[in-house]
Amino acid sequence: MKRDIIQINEKTCTGCGVCIPNCPEGAIQLIDGKAVLVSDLFCDGLGACIGRCPEGAISIEKREATPYDEKKVMDNIVKQGKNTISAHLTHLRDHGQHAYLNEALDYLQEKGFRVSENVDADALSQEGSCPGLAYFEIPRHEETAKHGGISRLDHWPVQLHLISPLASHFHGADVLVAADCTAYSAGDFHETFLKGKTLVIACPKLDSGKEIYLEKLQALIDHAEINTITVVTMEVPCCSGLLMLVEQARINAERHVPVKHVQLSIKGRALHTEWITRKHT
Repeated sequence: MKRDIIQINEKTCTGCGVCIPNCPEGAIQLIDGKAVLVSDLFCDGLGACIGRCPEGAISIEKREATPYDEKKVMDNIVKQGKNTISAHLTHLRDHGQHAYLNEALDYLQEKGFRVSENVDADALSQEGSCPGLAYFEIPRHEETAKHGGISRLDHWPVQLHLISPLASHFHGADVLVAADCTAYSAGDFHETFLKGKTLVIACPKLDSGKEIYLEKLQALIDHAEINTITVVTMEVPCCSGLLMLVEQARINAERHVPVKHVQLSIKGRALHTEWITRKHT
C-alpha cells in the first residue's frame, strides 16, 4: 500500500542519533554510523523525528510500504518501560491519531498495564521532553478576554521548526505564515490576519535550518492538503526570504495552493497585498 513514511538521506545524516529517542516506535536505529529506518512496520509516518534532526536529513515521502501495525509496535514499546509507553501515547494523541491510540490502550488493557492516555505537561517534562513541544488545540470563545481583546490563536506550537505538518489542526486549513515581527507591528494582527487561520511563524534572517522549513511548508501543501497560504512580512529586505521559501515550496509541491502576500510597514500599515497564485478554476 502507498502511505506516508519517513526517508533518511544517508549522505546528509551524520549519525548523531538525536532522532532515535524521538521515535518511541523503535523504527530508527544507528547502523554503521548512520540512522536507518529498520522497519516500515514500525514507522507511523507522523514525523516526530523530523524536527529533532540537526542536519535536516529526515523527510516524509509517500511510497509503497508495509502497513503500520500498532499492536506490533506496542509489542516493541512495552519492553522499553513506562516512560516510552507514555511518550508513544502522547505522540498519537497530539497528532490526532485516535484510532491508533485506542488500539494502543486496548493492547495495554489486555496486557494488564495501567497507563493513561491523558499524559499532561508535567508528565512530558518528567520524561525529558519540553512541554512547549506538545501539540494541542486551544478552544476559543467569542467573549472578550479579561484584559481586553480576543486571542485568535487556536493551536500550539506555532514556530515552524516545532510544528508537525501532520497535526490535525493543519488539515484542510487556511494557513497564515507570519514573520516573527509582524504581530508586534500590527496592533490588529489577531483580528485582521489570524482570525480563521492556522498560524506558523518564522524569521527568515535569524532562523537556521531553512531546508527544514522548505520541507515542512511542502508537507503542509501535499500532506496536510491546506487550502490557502497567507504570508505576512515586514517591509525590511531580509523579510522577503520568508515569501521566497513559501514560493519555492509551492513550486516543489504536487498540489496547487493559492498564496497571498501582505507586506507591512514598520508602523504596522499594510503597504502591499497581492495574490501570488490563485486557485485553478
